[in-house]
Amino acid sequence: MATDVHYLVFDIESVADGELVSKIRYPGQNLDPAEAIAHYRAALIEKHGSDFIPYTFQQPISVAIAKVSGDLRLIDLVVLDEPEFRPYVITDHFWRGWSAYGRPTLVSFNGRTFDVPLMELAAFRYGISIPDWFNLQGRSYEQRRNRYNLDSHLDLHDVLTNFGATRFTGGLNLAATLLGKPGKMDIQGHMVQDLYDQGRVAEINDYCRCDVLDTYFVFLRTCVLLGRVTLQREQELIAGTKQWLTEHREQSKAYAIYLEHWGDWPNPWTEPDHTDSDSSSHGG
Repeated sequence: MATDVHYLVFDIESVADGELVSKIRYPGQNLDPAEAIAHYRAALIEKHGSDFIPYTFQQPISVAIAKVSGDLRLIDLVVLDEPEFRPYVITDHFWRGWSAYGRPTLVSFNGRTFDVPLMELAAFRYGISIPDWFNLQGRSYEQRRNRYNLDSHLDLHDVLTNFGATRFTGGLNLAATLLGKPGKMDIQGHMVQDLYDQGRVAEINDYCRCDVLDTYFVFLRTCVLLGRVTLQREQELIAGTKQWLTEHREQSKAYAIYLEHWGDWPNPWTEPDHTDSDSSSHGG
């Protein structure tokens, strides 16, 4: 039921709009979309050492969302507009779904600097109204786009870096690996554009699903950090999620891949050199 969904843990993959890049970056040169993207990536590599094109030139082609209950259970994991993956439909489903589920808390890893601005701009581009998100008439601290409104959008990267006071070198891959989870496997973010150009959209969506699973487990540990759930309960939720993945592994190749690379968090509180009282207080 929609009322059971309190959190939407999400991840977004996007690709450059070659026609837009051609018009804005190379006016009058009559570059076709592929040429324009290649030129822009080469220029970015030369200037910054990275060929990542700014989100303002991109559009979403994969959005995976984990629906999570108020007691932090994984209810379901979906990708939007499968198998067509049309950017304008993905955008509409993302914002309409958030509203239909009663405006649950969005949960991301560094989504405040990329994923959410990308989806806001996509709504602008495709003429989609999202007044519940742009509640600009509310008090500044109650506005859903306020950076410090964690009830609206819990960016785990913001929490772990004290809202940008430090750098989280290693990103989601490091955070997930600390918990024994797969992190980055065969596909990484910088490969998405090339995979899309090769027509390998299914692989992109499998990658996106796995990133959402990593984000969900980082979310659970962050809830332990914040005192919202005990370590013992977190471990129970993780076991339940592994069972869910096992039961649904035939539905998506991503789940089978994730389970093949699954690792358990090495719990130091259960080591023999700790007393019973030590381990019991930390969920052992």
